[in-house]
Amino acid sequence: QVQLVESGGGLVQPGGSLRLSCVASGFTFSNYDMRWYRQAPGKEREFIASIGGSTTYTSSVKGRFTISRDNAKNTEYLQMNRLKAEDTAVYLCNAWAWGSDYWGKGTLVTVSS
Repeated sequence: QVQLVESGGGLVQPGGSLRLSCVASGFTFSNYDMRWYRQAPGKEREFIASIGGSTTYTSSVKGRFTISRDNAKNTEYLQMNRLKAEDTAVYLCNAWAWGSDYWGKGTLVTVSS
């Protein structure tokens, strides 16, 4: 059974940092591109970053967020620095390969003073 379980969300002040984790099981983790998305209230789901053969970031987080993975632990991470109020959203983990697309349930990040 495929599972993606996110953790690490919470309430943080503007300018602060959080590190999200996504633990995967039920598939061959190293064969998949791993991605982070986010969805803010009332908005569409937004691509944040991906890591496969290379890393890619959406422009709004470039230089502030860092995506990484540990294939030995079947885990991907998102280090988020210099957080802004507009980063408030549910952050979702995604695993993608041709013909397969898996999603976690998300972890809530709230950036507020």
